[in-house]
Amino acid sequence: MLALALPAGAQEIVRPTPVGETRVDYPQGAQGDAVVVLEIVVDADGAVRDVTVVSGSPPFSDVALASARRWTFSPAKRDGKPMAARIRFEVRFTEPPPPAPEPSSAPPPVAPEPKRVSVQAPIDVTVEGDKRPPGVTTFTRAEVREIPGSFGDPFRAVEAMPGVTPIISGVPYFFVRGAPPGNVGYFLDGIRVPLLYHVGLGPSVVHPAIVDRVDLYPGGYPARYGRFAGGIVAGEITPPRADFHGEANLRLVDAGALVEAPIANHRGTVLLGGRYSYTGLLLSLLSDGVLDYWDYQARFSYDVTPRDTLSLFSFGAYDFLGEKRPGGEVKTLLSTEFHRVDLSWTHRPTPRTSTKLAVTVGLDRTRGSEDDVFVRDRSVALRSSVRHRQSKTAELQAGSDVTTDTYDVVAPALDPENPEDREAFQRLFPTRTDLATGVWGQVVLRPEPWMTLTPGVRVDLYASDGSAAWAVEPRIAARFEVTPKWRLLHAFGLAHQPPSFVVPVPGFQISGLEAGLQRSVQYSSGVETDLPWDVTASFTLFQNAFFRMTDALGASRGSEGGTEVLEQRSLGSSVGAEVFLKRPLTKKLGGFLSYTLSRSTRSIGREHFPSSFDRTHVLNFALAYDLGRRWRAGTRFVYYTGFPGQDADPDRLRSAHPSRIPAFYRVDARIEKRWRLGQSGYWAAVLEVLNATLSKEVVNVSCDGDRCENEEVGPVTVPSIGVEAVF
Repeated sequence: MLALALPAGAQEIVRPTPVGETRVDYPQGAQGDAVVVLEIVVDADGAVRDVTVVSGSPPFSDVALASARRWTFSPAKRDGKPMAARIRFEVRFTEPPPPAPEPSSAPPPVAPEPKRVSVQAPIDVTVEGDKRPPGVTTFTRAEVREIPGSFGDPFRAVEAMPGVTPIISGVPYFFVRGAPPGNVGYFLDGIRVPLLYHVGLGPSVVHPAIVDRVDLYPGGYPARYGRFAGGIVAGEITPPRADFHGEANLRLVDAGALVEAPIANHRGTVLLGGRYSYTGLLLSLLSDGVLDYWDYQARFSYDVTPRDTLSLFSFGAYDFLGEKRPGGEVKTLLSTEFHRVDLSWTHRPTPRTSTKLAVTVGLDRTRGSEDDVFVRDRSVALRSSVRHRQSKTAELQAGSDVTTDTYDVVAPALDPENPEDREAFQRLFPTRTDLATGVWGQVVLRPEPWMTLTPGVRVDLYASDGSAAWAVEPRIAARFEVTPKWRLLHAFGLAHQPPSFVVPVPGFQISGLEAGLQRSVQYSSGVETDLPWDVTASFTLFQNAFFRMTDALGASRGSEGGTEVLEQRSLGSSVGAEVFLKRPLTKKLGGFLSYTLSRSTRSIGREHFPSSFDRTHVLNFALAYDLGRRWRAGTRFVYYTGFPGQDADPDRLRSAHPSRIPAFYRVDARIEKRWRLGQSGYWAAVLEVLNATLSKEVVNVSCDGDRCENEEVGPVTVPSIGVEAVF
């Protein structure tokens, strides 16, 4: 049987086939014959993503399940393009008859006939195709390794995606379709995290080997995501692997490693990873600055039964920025850390249904430049979800989540010249407990093979510092495959969020809901097509409207300061067009072009003006090429126009058409040489440079009437020389 997303006559389908042996050992101590049917999800790269037991019982089902996770396949293909597929395999266990009794004078016994296991060809294949929600942009970890300037970190690829507007080159904070950095949510395997990157221009806060892919939802995202009025950056971790494998890397500024090994006869796995920076040692030789960071990851996964999996996932990160003082004392300028421990249970009662229950305990902590400035958030979150494939035309998805955040805050010391600053800080960040609880549901409908509709809704209740607020968020996405190669994509949704801080900082969450929740209305419409040579192209129009925004970056003046800007509310609007062309960077010649044309504005009272970081044009263009003999090189070109310069005089209305600072561009470069390591591994030497052109950038502008003054920094160039090994 073959189930397709389109009529079979319209496309050329190639089934997935095993690569190498599909060996299954007869379980020790077992007796008799048995048949086990497995349902295997094979990714577009041929890896086994998931395995479930359709029929069969232990110990035969346990052995078949563990063995299938080690198999690899040649992926299914539709019109020559690799696609995900769901296949059913039949495994037959046959026990030979017992050996005949041996006569006393018989010659030495012959070894008994081995017990036989027969693995049948796929008995059922469903080509799933690309089931990404409309509007999402995805980079896999394998692709990110080839993007110059990303330093192999999947989360650093976000700044190259369409709809993303950088604040400053290389700085890991950005606007997404007009939404400020504080309104962009970060998730790792469904777990909320306060930040993605280490301090300064550091790497991401998790080892890149644990990240399978990164998805950017710029707007109109699925109902399971909520409590952020901007975009969503979601990292998905790699599924457990039943073979021993790992990665290690050593660079000028840090070293990291990650290993994973099977346990309990392949019923479980243990993963350990981390990274440590010795940047502080290097800086101490050159200046009085002190910069340190480290992170860790650990995961334990175990199949309690063929249908039940327990997983314990823990990760965290620490950053320190300080300054040496006479006498050797180090003064803290900024210290942040966060930790997460997530315990989850996944239950698959039938091949069509799966449920997940998870509880997460977290700790976020930030210390400021004064020793007594301290913010801590202790959180507990409970998540549940269910997916049920009702039929080939309908899939139900629903869930709930509850989060409590307990904040402990020590305000800065009283400044006699500005006593109001301490009072405002205590008002915005008091010691308190916040609560957020929500339920969500959506239905993936395929009334016709060429049509996918996903209506959904999310309802949240917020409580903070004695006030409460409700949010009801209807959402809908549509995908129309007008031909096998052309698709129309639409997404619409409402999103809400409590008042947010300037940028994501662990523990810093503005309290109170008296002024209401931030609200956004997000809409996009586009077309996507498959071009020759495995190139995918898309063109998208979007429009976002923001209400009661707390945007201290986009709505501020250069002369404004203090805490009043954190409480300021504004209206916002963002409209634009996005172009994205991509050929997988894992090809001999791969690359992408990402372009965003947009206008983002703010309104406060009688003023209507461009956002302080509105950039009309943002362009990223990257190429990676296999030079042969295991040499690979790549380059990336980044260009964006300048943000507006606003009058610093608060008595003058801001202009709707101000002058702008000069445009910025930079070129990144990367070259790599690999050598074999064992049968399937390798080690490599990598040279990578961010801003190889030594370009300077204007980061601030102050205007007085018709005269503007630019503040330029740089060139900020980050070279990286290192070696890495994969086994």
